[in-house]
This record gives sequence, C-alpha cells and structure tokens, in this order.
Amino acid sequence: VQLQASGGGLVQAGGSLRLSCAASGSIFSINHMAWYRQAPGKQRELVAAVESSGRTNYADSVKGRFTISRDNTKNTVSLQMNSLKPEDTGVYYCNAGIQPYLTSSSSAYWGQGTQVTVSS
Repeated sequence: VQLQASGGGLVQAGGSLRLSCAASGSIFSINHMAWYRQAPGKQRELVAAVESSGRTNYADSVKGRFTISRDNTKNTVSLQMNSLKPEDTGVYYCNAGIQPYLTSSSSAYWGQGTQVTVSS
C-alpha cells in the first residue's frame, strides 16, 4: 500500500492550488483520508480530514478557504486551496487509515509530501 501525492508548487498570495493523493496497492478499506502540513521549524499539523462517510474536519486557519474531497471509487483525496496566504507555506502530506487485504486492522499511511510555497 502506498500514497502518491501530486500538485503543489509556488503561488502568489491570494492564488489557488490543488493537491491530489492516490492510494494504491492491496487495499480492503480506507477509513479517514487527510492532509497535514509542516512549516519550517514547526510541528506537523492537521489541515483537513474526510471520513469514509464524507464528514469533514478543518483546521480553523483554513476554514472557508480549503476544501477536502475524496473519491471512494478511485481511492483518491484532493485538497482545493483558495485564497492562499504566506502562512500556508509548508510541506503537505496526505495521510490515510487503510486496512490492507488479509489483515484485521487499519494502519496510518503517509504520502511523500509536496511543497507548497505562497509568496507575499
């Protein structure tokens, strides 16, 4: 099982970016899917998460600007980021709780991280 993230890049403040992440491998089920970010010198923090039911959760700092969505048929999760601010700069990681086939429980998997840089 692996997560492959794409998107990210350099954008001016006020701009938009879209991140995508695809889960692949021997997957029986996926529970939550989420995006975290880590700014230089700071701890990794949750940005947004979506449960298999579709319920979402956002960090207060991104509410109203970011939208997380998932496609259960393709095992993908996306993060649409609008009205970006310099403080949104960081490495963004996708995360998912996945139960592989022939196992009895789920584990947390992480993507490789993608850089988002917002210039002022």
